[in-house]
Amino acid sequence: MTFVRLARNAALRWRRVSILAGVLAVLCAVPAAAAMVSGTALPAPSFDGPVYAVAYRGATVYVGGAFTAAVVGGHRVPRQRLAAFDARTGALLDWAPAADNTVRAIAVAGATVYVAGEFGTVGGAARSRLAGLDADSGTVTAFQHRVAGQVATLASGHDRLYVAGSFSTVDGVKHANLAAFTLADGALDAGWAAGSDEAVTGLAVTSGRVYAGGGFHRVNGQSALRLAALDPATGKLDRGFRPNPPAIVLAVAASDGTEAGSTALVAVAMGGQGGRAAGYTLAGAQRWQRVFDGDAQAVAVLDGITYVGGHFDSACTTTRNQAHGVCSDRSVKRVKLAAISSSGQLTSWAPQANGIVGVRSLAASPVTGTVTAGGEFTTIGGIVQKRVAVFG
Repeated sequence: MTFVRLARNAALRWRRVSILAGVLAVLCAVPAAAAMVSGTALPAPSFDGPVYAVAYRGATVYVGGAFTAAVVGGHRVPRQRLAAFDARTGALLDWAPAADNTVRAIAVAGATVYVAGEFGTVGGAARSRLAGLDADSGTVTAFQHRVAGQVATLASGHDRLYVAGSFSTVDGVKHANLAAFTLADGALDAGWAAGSDEAVTGLAVTSGRVYAGGGFHRVNGQSALRLAALDPATGKLDRGFRPNPPAIVLAVAASDGTEAGSTALVAVAMGGQGGRAAGYTLAGAQRWQRVFDGDAQAVAVLDGITYVGGHFDSACTTTRNQAHGVCSDRSVKRVKLAAISSSGQLTSWAPQANGIVGVRSLAASPVTGTVTAGGEFTTIGGIVQKRVAVFG
């Protein structure tokens, strides 16, 4: 009996070991959680004035704003409101098509960099509010249009350049705050017929949709509160996406969930009482919401992490806040920059920028695994880094 009992116990122990080994094998097969970029800024040029827009093309970062010079190693290098640098090395590039007034938005499509703002000339050529530039040389392209109003944001995809802001016509044709151009010939796309009743301040493009955010209440004459999905070929309002953001949407980022560690997500940065960031499913259901003590003005998504920039100093631990954005409950220090996990948890990422306005723009690149912030800050973590910072 003793021998039988011992044999039975040995068999049970072996079975437990085998089960444990199987569990460990399954756990080891689960992909690691998405990694955040470092909170320490990488080498990058500084700029002598505000940076309003940043965009990637491979390892190149294009920046636009109200600056007149880049600062490298303490030396000023003339750059009239447009510049480019290498995200991996921080080296300032020769790309320098001068604009005569502020650049507000940048989008890259193939070998062309599209810019928008309040300028009347770029690279010595007459281009009012909207221009196309060669991505390597900076030479002004033939792309030229007349916009009656302000262009606030640009996005490219589906063989089109999407333009949004606060305008009434493009080339004399009625377009209420939204328009598109075909990339093949640069012509206004008459078939993309979208319009809103108020300004559009954020755009994002995915494989199946164009997302627009702003202060509007109606799109194409239909109810659509502050955030809408549009058909990329026609501009038709997609009623399968019905979110309800509680405040004006200042920026939009979206992911189809195809990147490592990511899920499908539409992320927005908002103003309102204090500031908020929220993530929505592709059906418009809210997945998470975070509250700050100041406007969230910029948003980017990389590897399942949502990066938020603005002029906040703290992140609230709950969604409750008071007048002027003061957190009703406990708060944690997140000066101008924060990161949120795919489940909506505030992460430990805290580069701590400075200033009043803080961060105005964010862009992320899966190619380099970096996130670039632009704005009006002058330090990151107490170290001088003026108006542009790269994290990787």
